[in-house]
Amino acid sequence: MKEEILLNIQNRVGFVTGGASGLGEATARKLISEGAKVIIADLQEEKGQALAEELGDDALFVKTDVTDETSVKQAVKTAAEKWGGVHIVVNCAGIAAAQKTISSKGPHDLGIFQKVIQVNLIGTFNVIRLTAEQMSAHEDGDHGEKGVIINTASVAAFEGQIGQAAYSASKGGIVGMTLPIARDLAQHGIRVMTIAPGLFDTPLFESLPEKAREALGAMVPFPSRLGDPSEYAQLVKSIVENPMLNGEIIRLDGAIRMQPK
Repeated sequence: MKEEILLNIQNRVGFVTGGASGLGEATARKLISEGAKVIIADLQEEKGQALAEELGDDALFVKTDVTDETSVKQAVKTAAEKWGGVHIVVNCAGIAAAQKTISSKGPHDLGIFQKVIQVNLIGTFNVIRLTAEQMSAHEDGDHGEKGVIINTASVAAFEGQIGQAAYSASKGGIVGMTLPIARDLAQHGIRVMTIAPGLFDTPLFESLPEKAREALGAMVPFPSRLGDPSEYAQLVKSIVENPMLNGEIIRLDGAIRMQPK
């Protein structure tokens, strides 16, 4: 029987966008607990600094705008100077907007649509291309692997609800570019995966009353609750450790299929 292959997280360097809260925060915590070093790349300075201080010397907050080339380059440069480069990239930075294509107020605001695409889709690609360039310079690691890039889509990429045209388009774009980028980067020993979460207990839901949160959780077949960010982080760990996971989208949703509203 062949020996099980698990790629090592310990002593690797993680780069987590949106790492100051929600799915990104849970991922940063998980990577640190597994022995990695982590760049927390986020615009939320207060939260990011506090998290880095809590996690200790193996975590560093770098204020980062994923839509800005110079900002991302600087964050990647910081990782290279401090820890020698990046091995694990997890793209969690994103925004949401709810607006119908037309309503009593008129047509969908074009600026809002553009902003959601800019942050969620173009921002994700910006981080992919710049971290991949840095990763490609590494010496071959376990079984020829140089790095892993994990993106965050959403079940809205497949079952967008009323008012989610912008958000669904941005997340659908992430789904659509996963395989071609995985093929692009295969020759460099870099894997690319995407997680499509369902309803998760993130800051997006913090403003909702408890009854509303329970009602949303009840929509999930099983387990009938909102997902916990730690469950997203656990999947990140599994993807990093399993070398055959590449070019695929994994739904993490408790079997939910979203209705129109």
